[in-house]
Amino acid sequence: MLIEDSFTVHTPVDRLWAFLQDVERIAPCMPGAELTETVDDHTWKGRVLVKFGPVQMTFSGTVSMDERDDTAHRAKLTAKGTEQRGKGAATAAVESWLEPAGDEGTRVNIRSDITITGAAAQLSRGLLPDVSKLLTKKFADCLQSTLEQEDAATAAPSTAAATASSEGSQPATSPAPAASPRPAAAPQAVGGIGLGLRALWSAIKRFFSRLFGRRDAS
Repeated sequence: MLIEDSFTVHTPVDRLWAFLQDVERIAPCMPGAELTETVDDHTWKGRVLVKFGPVQMTFSGTVSMDERDDTAHRAKLTAKGTEQRGKGAATAAVESWLEPAGDEGTRVNIRSDITITGAAAQLSRGLLPDVSKLLTKKFADCLQSTLEQEDAATAAPSTAAATASSEGSQPATSPAPAASPRPAAAPQAVGGIGLGLRALWSAIKRFFSRLFGRRDAS
């Protein structure tokens, strides 16, 4: 199944491209995904938790970067995974490219050719495009939030230094102890009843839109 989607992130193209190349940084933004191993600079292993109503599946697989064009900001990936309990398999050929979107924004375009077999195919049949759009939105929102947090963290020391300079020299104080790193949160399963219902409702609305559109045309 061929699925095409796009979203806009409010950051320059070059910055977003560099950010997207750091798989360890963007992995937490991928719904349900967990990076388990970095094989080399173009091959990664991971797991994806998928939930369709009461049924939960875990896919383990490999993602490989087949092509990367830093000038055109374009990349092609291949993902292959199998369900750990033998209920299905999935493969995806993904092409993505970035374009300027005005006001220092970037449009991310994604074209995915996805093949799912076994029980997973039966559970996701008809809902995959809508589920994909919902997951893409979650990914886009996470990217935007992460970049904004990095901007705020970078700006904070500069603001503090400027404030101290304007107020004159202050007595030296001991630096605050560094905060302990938070343990990585376990990935939440992709899907769930809420996501499934939203995808189903989107599919129903799309069906009736096409139906009444044909009636109006006739």
